[in-house]
Amino acid sequence: MARPIKETPILKGEDAARFEKAMREVKPLSKERQEQIRKESEAFHRKVIIKI
Repeated sequence: MARPIKETPILKGEDAARFEKAMREVKPLSKERQEQIRKESEAFHRKVIIKI
């Protein structure tokens, strides 16, 4: 049986400031990186497919 999920801790002080700053400064992925991730994902899914 699975254990219950604990409550998510609330960020305070320096941790909260660092998290908020990181959320504001998100950089979008380049088109090349997006394509690389898509290809890797497709290759992974081809390997994982289990025929029933």
